[in-house]
Amino acid sequence: MDPQNVSNAFPYTNRELSWLDFNDRVLDEAFETATPLLDRVNFCGITASNLDEFFMVRVAGLQEQVRSGYNEPDPAGLTPQRQLELIRNRVLRFYDRQSGCLHGLLLPTLAERGIRFLGPDDLDDRQRVHAAGYFSRIVHPVLTPMAVDRSRPFPVLVNMSLYLGIRLRREQDTHFAILQIPTVLPRFVPLPSEPGRTDFILLEDLVVDHLHELFDAYELRASVLFRLTRDLDLEIDEDAEDLFSEIQEFIKKRRRGRPVRLEIEPGCDDRLRSFLYEMLKVDDPIVYETEEPLDRAAFKRLYGNEAFASLRQPAIRPAPAVDFPEGENLFDCIRRRDRMVHHPYESFDSVVGFIRAAAEDDQVLAIKQTLYRVSGHSAIIAALMRAADRGKQVTVLVELKARFDEENNIAWARQLEEAGCHVIYGLVGLKIHCKIALVIRREEEGIRRYLHLGTGNYNDTTARLYTDIGMFTAREGYGADASSLFNSLTGYTRPPAFNRLIAAPDDCRAFLVRMIRQEIEHSRRGLDCGITIKVNSLVDEALIRLFYEASCAGVPIRLVVRGICCLVPGIPGVSENIQVFSLVGRFLEHSRIFRFENAGEPKLYLGSADLMPRNLDRRVELLFPIDEPVLIERLEQVLAITLADNVNRRVQDNEGRYSRIRPAGEARLDSQRELERLAATGWNPEDAQADPGGMR
Repeated sequence: MDPQNVSNAFPYTNRELSWLDFNDRVLDEAFETATPLLDRVNFCGITASNLDEFFMVRVAGLQEQVRSGYNEPDPAGLTPQRQLELIRNRVLRFYDRQSGCLHGLLLPTLAERGIRFLGPDDLDDRQRVHAAGYFSRIVHPVLTPMAVDRSRPFPVLVNMSLYLGIRLRREQDTHFAILQIPTVLPRFVPLPSEPGRTDFILLEDLVVDHLHELFDAYELRASVLFRLTRDLDLEIDEDAEDLFSEIQEFIKKRRRGRPVRLEIEPGCDDRLRSFLYEMLKVDDPIVYETEEPLDRAAFKRLYGNEAFASLRQPAIRPAPAVDFPEGENLFDCIRRRDRMVHHPYESFDSVVGFIRAAAEDDQVLAIKQTLYRVSGHSAIIAALMRAADRGKQVTVLVELKARFDEENNIAWARQLEEAGCHVIYGLVGLKIHCKIALVIRREEEGIRRYLHLGTGNYNDTTARLYTDIGMFTAREGYGADASSLFNSLTGYTRPPAFNRLIAAPDDCRAFLVRMIRQEIEHSRRGLDCGITIKVNSLVDEALIRLFYEASCAGVPIRLVVRGICCLVPGIPGVSENIQVFSLVGRFLEHSRIFRFENAGEPKLYLGSADLMPRNLDRRVELLFPIDEPVLIERLEQVLAITLADNVNRRVQDNEGRYSRIRPAGEARLDSQRELERLAATGWNPEDAQADPGGMR
């Protein structure tokens, strides 16, 4: 990490540079030769799509600050302009490293395994004839050359799409044209291949090779591939009378967002470059020359190709949830004691089954649920619609402002309304990010509330890719809190005083401050103390200062932060009692776990919130305690296994750099594989490789 990334007065790593560090850690996985080949290719593709979103949101925001004259430094002491300069330097280095990985390692290794990507000059006679025929029959009819002159203005270019800029000549006149590489056709065009081999040509290479056929009345002088990234983080007017319509209009506007990055292949003709710069209104600071292919995220598609299944890790087969014995009534199980599920190691069917059972159970009167991101064919949505169809009262809070899922959520909201559900479209000024489902059931003893609370979205697709934990409970304190929460979100009741739940934006920050200060007090009194937290991001300046204070008071702190971490550990006199780890593996670590030693009587919590100002101050989030002894034991074991990982885990040093934890004589422990194994064998904590261990 560059020294200027960390403020000396207050050790704090700039969040954007910390995110770039995280993306570097993801790219590290593509270099790991012990990892199956297509998994490595997939990691490389993930880093490309990660970077795309980073530019569309984070870089776009910084550029807007500079344009508006905002010049205040962040807690690391970096102004927006300086951040953009450092980001550009880092991204240029990242492109070089990513290109070296793809062209120097992955593509040659794919070729050794019989999967080749050929250029036009590499084709044999049979492949050349096939490619020419494919272009003539399939590609040519789809292409739309767009001339740019006085009568035909420069077209509006689609965000993230590949284009060719073209310079032509006729007699003494220069002409320019734009050509989009079709997104409706396969990017990887199959070619006739020898037995045991699969050859492809990139669609853009095929188009370039036949470009002269589109402009046969002109002399083709130059062409260049480029790709434009637009600002997609536009502001939504939440004061609009109709938020639903406002977001629909916002989606349309976003397609024409301001350019924030231009990727272009090297060696562009000077006149063509000047033309593109002028038409796109860009200049050098946002232009990135990078070796082809420009859209490297496309290589993720190889991972899903069943013809190459032998080159990737077998898909996980989630085990049935051990807390829900087969054949037992789900509501009876939850009524006896709290239950836990750990995805993707255990099936998401238990969560879907909870809503389905509620839909079909004649004793269930109502279902209330929050939805932030759901899958394209959501079983949860289908179950909610079924419940409404059967006459139950169904209330769904759909967060329309979930970034990049706005259009999808609008479609689901419409379907739910048409099915008879009551749909709430989020709240003004807040995003509803908590994960909660409440089922109200009539029983002999009276009304009983059943509840699911989770760390991840109600999304059966990401439940196979993200690690998340959910809890089911029928305890009255939780149920009463859930009813109060929904009433405050759907109506005009004041924010409630909860019994068990801790909610943002009103309570989470104060709760975390109180718990950290309690550990400081325990340390000063010589009692057992310690903090272990697992989150996706740690950005909040006030909490970081408090962690430093706790470290100086002797509180041992272990932070497992997958992505952005602005705290700097291991600084003498400041953070020497803090360890920071990042775990990047096959699954995206998404669960949020909070453990406080509490003078030898540990308290554990799960939740939806990361340690960022947006989560604590501008979102509806939930933290919830784990009280059931069986679940406490299991959650302790999850933390212990995570902290014992010596395959996927990295440790951050006091200069912000991350390094892998390599086994020194001990057996390799991949926490994700170990948790998968435990789930498959019915989860016996005594059979696990790691022990919880004490704090102090």
